Amino acid sequence: MTQDPTVKKIIVGLGEILWDIFPDAARFGGAPANFACSAAGLKSIPAEVYMLSAVGSDSLGNRAIQTIKDHGVRVETVQQNSKPTGQVNVTIDQHGSASYEFAADVAWDNLQWSADLANLAANADAVCWGTLGQRSQASQNVIQKFASATKPECLRVLDINLRSPFWNESLLKDSLPIANVLKCNEDELPVLSRTFDMNGDDHSILLQLQQRFSLKLVALTRGAQDSILVRESGTIHEPETSQLPSISTQVVDTVGAGDCFTSAIVLGMLNDMRLADLHHWACQVSAYVCSQAGATPTIPVELNQP
Repeated sequence: MTQDPTVKKIIVGLGEILWDIFPDAARFGGAPANFACSAAGLKSIPAEVYMLSAVGSDSLGNRAIQTIKDHGVRVETVQQNSKPTGQVNVTIDQHGSASYEFAADVAWDNLQWSADLANLAANADAVCWGTLGQRSQASQNVIQKFASATKPECLRVLDINLRSPFWNESLLKDSLPIANVLKCNEDELPVLSRTFDMNGDDHSILLQLQQRFSLKLVALTRGAQDSILVRESGTIHEPETSQLPSISTQVVDTVGAGDCFTSAIVLGMLNDMRLADLHHWACQVSAYVCSQAGATPTIPVELNQP
């Protein structure tokens, strides 16, 4: 059964907004912001997508707000404060490898709680956040308070997005129990298995995570290889599993592909899609993002509807 087409779902990206500063240009980013823009761009169900973050009262902050609006995302909960808008200086070495330097104490490190956030949390149908956005105590408090204030049926998606040195085991242990959906990649899963003392192959660890934390769904992406989804069955039976190879494409830029994968999973779950259909669609849209420059390209109409 699909959801009522007359009722708009409320989806929230929660955390960092930043600009990747390359030698030749500044590119908009931040995993939760990419998630929000992708969710709004897919247009598969009636939805209002919000971004909860903070930018500075500077030119990059104003550009960020306009960029988000241009993607159809609501910006009422994008705060502006006296700190600079988040930046990441990206340098490319002679072998083409990138290194990243995150600016410290920026706008998104200084989120503030408000009655508007409490109201949005109470009405949200899905919220997605990660670990990087929680690197400061102030923002960690707001993010965890927001996610915890959602209604029981809300999809609370933790896309852990580990960026050293801005995480520790304590943060994972605080964040995962709040979530009911988990997304990770092949580099992050071993960290989770060590943190929560789990053994076995990838599939076994996904099952252990799903069962220990009563997760509605766990998603693992393994780059160009494949991805695995494990979803609770709702019965005493074993969780339902789907494993699909990654769709071959001419890769231009992988930035944002994982965030688009996550947004498709959320939209598919909100629309009560079959696991196999949801998974295939997530693979299709993330492959398309890999074939385009930038993290949030416009998704073709034929990919909007799974």
